[in-house]
Amino acid sequence: MASVLIADDHAMVRTGIRHYLEQQDSIGEIAETATGNETLQQLRDGQWDLVILDINMPDRSGIDILRHIRSGYPDTRILVISGFSEKQYAINVLRAGASGYLAKDQAPEEFIRAVRTVLSGRRFVSAALSEMLVSALDEPTDRPLHAALSQREFQILCKLAVGRSVSEIAQELFISVKTVSTYRSRVLEKMNLETNADLTTYALRNGLIQ
Repeated sequence: MASVLIADDHAMVRTGIRHYLEQQDSIGEIAETATGNETLQQLRDGQWDLVILDINMPDRSGIDILRHIRSGYPDTRILVISGFSEKQYAINVLRAGASGYLAKDQAPEEFIRAVRTVLSGRRFVSAALSEMLVSALDEPTDRPLHAALSQREFQILCKLAVGRSVSEIAQELFISVKTVSTYRSRVLEKMNLETNADLTTYALRNGLIQ
């Protein structure tokens, strides 16, 4: 019997997810968390086969939590769910170690298919994402600028875009201010932008932040 942790800050979303999971004979223990810190505490307190993770958590980004799970709990699989479309986040979260990505507007049947796929040890890729990946191979110049960023660079981009200072980011990620500044410079150079305000504008236009 698989154990599943639902990490989402919306109670109604958690209730809906739990409802569908409870109908699966292969799933036993189910728990819920509403913040990033609660999620990390649950990971410390118990063993989880699967974390269903919202990318947009209130106290820390889902990307941060994802990286923490991958480094500290390598046997735990992660299915990322989000209100953002696959185009905005899917490739980056898969690169960061997620086993699957699913937009929240998908049908319940697709959600269950994603859960079963990830619990079986395989990666879940939706039909829309598969098509996008194939299109990217045919038309690489159409990729958004942030697709060229590394996992860490993308993480820094998202934090800068929502107004985090370099020192705040350094504290959150447990790296030096100098390292964050270096990443910031790389991001600006790769994206041909000049200021943090440019990053925020880009992130808003491309649906990376709300």
